[in-house]
Amino acid sequence: MRFKKSSYSATVEDCVEIALAEGSDPVLIRDSKRPGGPTLRVAAAPYRSFARAIQSRELGAA
Repeated sequence: MRFKKSSYSATVEDCVEIALAEGSDPVLIRDSKRPGGPTLRVAAAPYRSFARAIQSRELGAA
């Protein structure tokens, strides 16, 4: 798996990076400033549901 960050954060270093796997493998999330630091593992289905909610603007801004 390869980590990626949003294209919106091209010049910003305060980002999270994600590594998406195919199927039901976990999604990996890490701090872009600390690529060797801790990694959060999230199940693929809930993560994809969360990402769809963000993209469709179902989640309101705080």
